[in-house]
Amino acid sequence: MALAEKQGFDLVEVAPEASPPVCRIMDYGKYRYEQTKKVKEAKKKQHLVKIKEIKVRPNIDKHDFETKLKQGQLFLEKGNKIKITIVFHGREITHTQNGEEILDRFVENLKDFGAIEMKPKLVGKTIVAIIGPTKS
Repeated sequence: MALAEKQGFDLVEVAPEASPPVCRIMDYGKYRYEQTKKVKEAKKKQHLVKIKEIKVRPNIDKHDFETKLKQGQLFLEKGNKIKITIVFHGREITHTQNGEEILDRFVENLKDFGAIEMKPKLVGKTIVAIIGPTKS
């Protein structure tokens, strides 16, 4: 302790479980600053994958479908996952095969950009599927 104070540094316990405990003489403030700097730098370089949702009705028009498809391609190219939700209103729920056909077309057109991660599921009055980007 006296040696650390004499040099103007701190005595930091590195391994308290060791026998005998290991200590180091260092500038603790500078050490903490460098650690936070490393953490910030690591956060800058990482990419968080977000889930973008595309909602579609079972009786979607051709042009609207193509627009939603292009939007899905952009999301996948940026590295995000997309959640395709087909929403049924009223009596449309009796014709779930129409929604499944639209979902199959979506997956077929996006197979170059991503792969299906969650198989289509009927949840209440919606069919949901998740497509993740392929690594290129």
